[in-house]
Amino acid sequence: MNTKVTIAGVEFNNPVMTGSGTFGSGMEYGEFVDLNRLGAVVTKGVANVPWPGNPTPRVAEVYGGMLNAIGLQNPGIDVFIERDLAFLKQYDTKVIVNVCGKSVEDYLDVVEKLGDQDRVDMLEINVSCPNVKEGAIAFGQKADALFDITSRIKKIAKQPVIMKLSPNVTDITEMARAAEAAGADAISLINTLTGMKIDIERRKFVLANKTGGMSGPAIKPVAVRMVYQCANAVKIPIIGMGGIATAEDAIEFMMAGATAVAVGAMNFVNPYTTVEVADGIEAFMAKHGIEDINDMIGCVK
Repeated sequence: MNTKVTIAGVEFNNPVMTGSGTFGSGMEYGEFVDLNRLGAVVTKGVANVPWPGNPTPRVAEVYGGMLNAIGLQNPGIDVFIERDLAFLKQYDTKVIVNVCGKSVEDYLDVVEKLGDQDRVDMLEINVSCPNVKEGAIAFGQKADALFDITSRIKKIAKQPVIMKLSPNVTDITEMARAAEAAGADAISLINTLTGMKIDIERRKFVLANKTGGMSGPAIKPVAVRMVYQCANAVKIPIIGMGGIATAEDAIEFMMAGATAVAVGAMNFVNPYTTVEVADGIEAFMAKHGIEDINDMIGCVK
């Protein structure tokens, strides 16, 4: 059976990736998962300078998932290159670096510094970050802002660019088209849905940030729908994510039009989820006599 998929000229041994922010940058899960078994390791968000993240508490369990308001805490690009990229060099898996920032210039700084790193196969741009120059509205919530940041990144990027879309918009296809028109090589979706939890006994917000990003199985139907809509709106490849817990979940995304999938919140529940999903996809293919995994992509019309 062929389990390989290709996105923007980059070939992956299988379509299963890690969701950014749920797997560290690989080292943290190395004792649980053979990283060589994954299609790609997608790193935690990396900024041009260290970010301390939000005040605690920043994680809360909710029905069917979790809320997080970590605030993209990370050590910055210099430490990331010296420590995390160096660690990943020992593995034969693709590496996708998630990039975050608070201004276009922040993103461009990281993209430029990653340009000469041969261990980086692709870039995933987190446009759910607040744009400090535009009243903290996320880059991915306005089509013109998304078009601008995508086109500017594409001008200097030496690796293919994936734009990670926010679901917190009126029309996800408008954002997908803006990313495609600006030259994005692929899109990934969905990022977390904005949610809130209140402790009724204490009469206080559970998260110090008041709101957080919801992930986990409860958001999967929304994510599958948005992937399907975008697959029918743009021609560039899609990486689907949002609530994937099993191989069956991953196959749903692929049949809706995703070329690859990313496992996120379930890594916290079961650190072996990624490999179990990859094995389950192969078992499904064998059971149904599917020789080429690409035959499943977008097969549901």
